[in-house]
Amino acid sequence: MNKKQKDIISFIILGILFILVFIRFNYRIPCIIHETTGLYCPGCGGTRMTLSLLKLDIYQAFRYNMLLTIVIPFIILHLICRYIFKLKYKIPNWFIYVLIIIVLVFGVLRNIPYFSFLAPTTL
Repeated sequence: MNKKQKDIISFIILGILFILVFIRFNYRIPCIIHETTGLYCPGCGGTRMTLSLLKLDIYQAFRYNMLLTIVIPFIILHLICRYIFKLKYKIPNWFIYVLIIIVLVFGVLRNIPYFSFLAPTTL
C-alpha cells in the first residue's frame, strides 16, 4: 500500500470517528447561509442527512437533503474507482457543468413555497 492510499484510509477512519462523536453528542453544524438569510442552501440538512444514513434511516436522510442522498453514492463509487482501483478516466466537462446547474436549481427551488417538500424536514 502506497502513501496516498494510506492517507485516504486514514482520512476515512478519522471522518468516521468524527461522525461517531456527532452521533454520540447529537451535535449539529449550523448553516451560515440559513442562519443569516433564512434561506436553504443546496447543502442544508447535510449533517442531519449523514447522521441518518449512519443510522441506516435512508428515508429520513432523503427528507433532509434529497440531492446529496442521491449524489453521495456516485461520489463514493467515483473515489473508490479512482483511488483504490486506480482506474484512469476523465469526467467530461459537460457533466460537471450539468451537475453545477442541478445544484444551483435545487438551491433555488427548495426556497420557493410551492417546492417546500425540497426543504429539510423531519417526520
